[in-house]
Amino acid sequence: MPTILRWRGRRFYFYSSDGDEPPHVHVDHGGRTMKIWLETLQIAYNDGYPGREVTTILNIVDQNRERLLEAWRDHFDD
Repeated sequence: MPTILRWRGRRFYFYSSDGDEPPHVHVDHGGRTMKIWLETLQIAYNDGYPGREVTTILNIVDQNRERLLEAWRDHFDD
């Protein structure tokens, strides 16, 4: 379960068993969790994040998308 990024207490990661899905990132913080598809920035699910925080997290993922995609490729393309 590689952690790719930490931002203001939020953990951005994926599971090592996620390789059969399109590239995505999970975001956890304070009992909340979200899954975001990296290529489209669509939310696969959101459990507990309020709207304003969702927007902020999507912006952080967008700003770091290349880094997140590179980590995904490095992990799963081996």
